Amino acid sequence: MTKTFLYYRCINIEKYDYICDFVCISENVMEEREKKIYKVTLIGTVVNAVLIVLKFLAGVFGRSSAMIADAVHSLTDFVTDVIVLVFVHLSGKPRDKGHEYGHGKFETFATLLIGVLLVGAGIGLMVNGIKLVIASLRGEALPEPNWIALAVAIISIVAKEILYRYTARVGKQVRSEAVVANAWHHRSDAISSLGTLVGIAGAMFFGVKWRILDPLAAVVVSFFIIKSGWDIIKPSTAELLEASLPEAEVKEISEIIRSVPGVRDFHNLRTRKVGNEIAVDVHIKLDSGITLVEAHNIATKVEQAIRGHFGQGSMINVHMEPWKEGVKCADPTPVRTTDEFLKKKVRR
Repeated sequence: MTKTFLYYRCINIEKYDYICDFVCISENVMEEREKKIYKVTLIGTVVNAVLIVLKFLAGVFGRSSAMIADAVHSLTDFVTDVIVLVFVHLSGKPRDKGHEYGHGKFETFATLLIGVLLVGAGIGLMVNGIKLVIASLRGEALPEPNWIALAVAIISIVAKEILYRYTARVGKQVRSEAVVANAWHHRSDAISSLGTLVGIAGAMFFGVKWRILDPLAAVVVSFFIIKSGWDIIKPSTAELLEASLPEAEVKEISEIIRSVPGVRDFHNLRTRKVGNEIAVDVHIKLDSGITLVEAHNIATKVEQAIRGHFGQGSMINVHMEPWKEGVKCADPTPVRTTDEFLKKKVRR
């Protein structure tokens, strides 16, 4: 028997004006997001598995150290696919007694792991490439790659670029940071294969002295891989450390609160992310002469307006206080950027 769940539905009338009511959403609709994530991740897993085998074989029989390093990078893609499959399932679980705010940060943690794996893969490629470059400069003869390695490099670039575009599109549709991060991992693999292609082609067509291009390409590409990993790690770390939402989003929330009729002022605005949803805590000032029911209705409108703009899964806590003439609240808590937040944590 299909279950149904009761949710708020808010329809935007003007900029921050919403009409909200309750609607029933089928369990099948709620599972659609998870199904899409599983589908795109399974496709990526199959493609990665095939490429891993092809690259290792091409690296051995094609005599290309860069291709073997590229195969190791593809292996990290395979591992991240498994991570996404496991953690997205955990993050999709409903709230329970042990996780009152849901399991959204399981997905954030998965995103962080993907970033760490990217950095690790980049460092590994860099170290291996540097060793081969040093060996070549010392006069050691490096093996000449052949057409097998060149062909597999081209196949990898095309396959991974297609996979990146498909995965990124699905990740944005289902609002999954882990899937989008995994898409960028596919793109980094395509860039890695592009560098491998350049190195292999140079080593094949420009003579013995240019065989150093094979490991040198792996070193150059490793910088891009490490950069991609850091770009994923930074926002995920900030979220896990309870950093505030970006300043632009906090300003939007402030405008929404001020636009609700009956709200005289507000303070103690605190924001953060929980997985793919936002969490907001705020104290609003209301006329002291209104009834409790009227005050509750105004607070509910604040919640509905924010959810209507940021999504129905938004977690909002509104505290009501009496407003006095001539007394103004302090400005909302200053917003810290990710870099400022991390620097403050380091100083502590």
